[in-house]
Amino acid sequence: MPRPLVLFDLDNTLVDRRARLAGWAAKFTSRHGLGDEEQAYVLEMVAERTYPSTFDAIRTRYGFLMPAEELWRSYCADIAAMVSCPDAVLDGLDELRAAGWRVGVATNGGADIQWAKLRATGIADHVDGAFVSGEADALKPEVRHFALAAARCGAALGDGGWMVGDNPVNDIGGGHSAGLRTVWVDNGRPWAPQAPEPDHTVPHARAAIDLLLRCTADRARTAS
Repeated sequence: MPRPLVLFDLDNTLVDRRARLAGWAAKFTSRHGLGDEEQAYVLEMVAERTYPSTFDAIRTRYGFLMPAEELWRSYCADIAAMVSCPDAVLDGLDELRAAGWRVGVATNGGADIQWAKLRATGIADHVDGAFVSGEADALKPEVRHFALAAARCGAALGDGGWMVGDNPVNDIGGGHSAGLRTVWVDNGRPWAPQAPEPDHTVPHARAAIDLLLRCTADRARTAS
């Protein structure tokens, strides 16, 4: 019997990216001599998802002389240093693997920034594999994204599994389309009624891990 698979989203699931962006925007505007009123614009530009092209627009707006690639590299280093993954979540990833799960990360974004976060937080050392959309131009909620993430863990979607994430469309809708059961990390938000409902809802990633560990225990009791 194949080991069960679980894929976790990264941003605002395993790490709290959203809470760190305001601090980064303040640091960025101060570093470049911009007024406080520019923080809102910079924050809006990076709020949803950030790529090197984001800094082309920022460079043009402010007339920066340094290339956009230099701004991008600085952003990657800053954000990787600012985000963290709770110890309880890192321990939980280890507990899942010890209980027989294949554990992976499935995340949209540029490969350099997402891998910088995976390594800086230590997550990369606590999972079997990770796939970033920028590595192969396969974005969630596309089924191909989940298939590539599963393959990084030595698994296949045909064997089933779980997707844990905070985005109703990318993580929950995409997970359903890929044939995975889903756990929504609500982060205190109500469910979006237009999206297919998750199999379970939890407040944070550690609660999702505990849910999956209980599933393992229930399966073991049923088999005995």
